[in-house]
Amino acid sequence: MPSLSPALALLVAAALWRRGLGQYTSDQCNWRGSGLTHESHTRDVEQVYLRCSQGSLEWLYPTGAVVVNLRPNLEASAEATKRLRACVKARAGSRGANVYLERAGALRLLLGEDDQARGAVRCFGLQEGALFVEALPRRDIGRRATAFLYELSGGDGGDGHEEEPHSSAACRPCSDASLLMAVCTSDFVGKGTVRDVVRAGDHAALRVTLARLYRQKDRVFVSGAGAARGRWAGSIRAPLGCGVRPDADGDLLFTGSVRFGEAWLSCAARYRDFVALYRVSLENGTNPCNFDTD
Repeated sequence: MPSLSPALALLVAAALWRRGLGQYTSDQCNWRGSGLTHESHTRDVEQVYLRCSQGSLEWLYPTGAVVVNLRPNLEASAEATKRLRACVKARAGSRGANVYLERAGALRLLLGEDDQARGAVRCFGLQEGALFVEALPRRDIGRRATAFLYELSGGDGGDGHEEEPHSSAACRPCSDASLLMAVCTSDFVGKGTVRDVVRAGDHAALRVTLARLYRQKDRVFVSGAGAARGRWAGSIRAPLGCGVRPDADGDLLFTGSVRFGEAWLSCAARYRDFVALYRVSLENGTNPCNFDTD
């Protein structure tokens, strides 16, 4: 990792010192502040604690730095907390500051201004540190605001560089074990068909109709909106080049995660193939959960 500039090192040291004083806002999901309060102390570092599973930050006229500590809003064991992940999504046009991961005084760039301008998403494990939002040195701070949304979820940790969920990952087939686990743990599970595939930026958007919706988070699929009675319609994002296309040869099983109100594909399979796999797992006693295949 490159060494810190003297000015940046002083900012990190100040943040750690203030952390020890316990100056923070607590039990809040959202934070909105202004660098104008730092007008006479442009290198001030503010300490912020956000204690919700999702929320937002908006920093107007950024000067100095803000350390953002994300915390779960529920009591959790130390082991469960280690597995918690956070994703931050920059508001398109966000500018005026860089967003780093900070741990024990070491910084790693998470979102630069170019990333924020395109509304990029980055995910990381909470154990990797706090967010260190540092204002860029500019004489004119007018018309600048740094803003992002955040979400916390369970997971296996990360390296601080994961892109928008599944956006840059290569298309890989799910193993039998992964598919069985996906129906137990995914944010959404549904059975249906792909009506259309359109390009949405650097992703593909699968427009689907579901004959059955087993589970969903945040109502990403709705009934009665372009879907026949008793069916559900919605869009699922996937990496380009995955080869998913409209196909009338039987239903598919879709599973995945929901990030910032959008469904992202994780595992998909022919429904009939999944049913055969699930029945074998039942016979062997290896099914991780019960699933209604009727």
